[in-house]
Amino acid sequence: MGRVVSPEEAQRIREELRSAGKTVVLTNGHFDLLHVGHVRCLQQAKELGDVLFVGVNSDASTRLLKGGKRPIIPEDERARLVAALECVDYVVIFEERTARRLVELLKPDIYAKGGDYGPAGKELPEAEAVAAYGGEVRILPYLPGRSTTDIIRTILERYGGGA
Repeated sequence: MGRVVSPEEAQRIREELRSAGKTVVLTNGHFDLLHVGHVRCLQQAKELGDVLFVGVNSDASTRLLKGGKRPIIPEDERARLVAALECVDYVVIFEERTARRLVELLKPDIYAKGGDYGPAGKELPEAEAVAAYGGEVRILPYLPGRSTTDIIRTILERYGGGA
C-alpha cells in the first residue's frame, strides 16, 4: 500500500531512489471515480519500473479542467483510494492544470500516460518537460468505454430522478 506525500517529501524520496539506482515511474490523473481503466493503467505503469509515483489533480485543478460539477470525490479521498492500490508506492496531490511542475520536480525515468494521449489522442503537455531532462514518455494501452464520464452518464440514465 502506498503513501500520500507532499511534493517536497516526494522530491526527497525521489533523490533517495535515484541514489539507490531505482527506476522511477510517474503517472497522473483525476481518479474521480476509480474504475478498472484507472487500475489497469496504474498496474501497467508500475510494471515499467521499480517505484510508482501517482500525481492526483487537486479539487481546484479538477474543476478547472472538468467543470464545476467535478470532482465528485474530494482530493484527499481520491489520493487515499489510489494509494491503497497494491501497485502504487506514492501519491502526490498537485494544484496545477498539468503535471508539468511535478514532472520537473521528480524527473521520473519514465512518465506514463493512458492511450487517450499521444500520437493517436490528446496532446501530452508534460512531454516537453520529460524530454528536457532526458526522460522517457510511455503511452499505455487505452481501455475504451471505461471512464468517469461514462460512469456518470450510466448513473444518470439509470437513476436520473433519484435512487
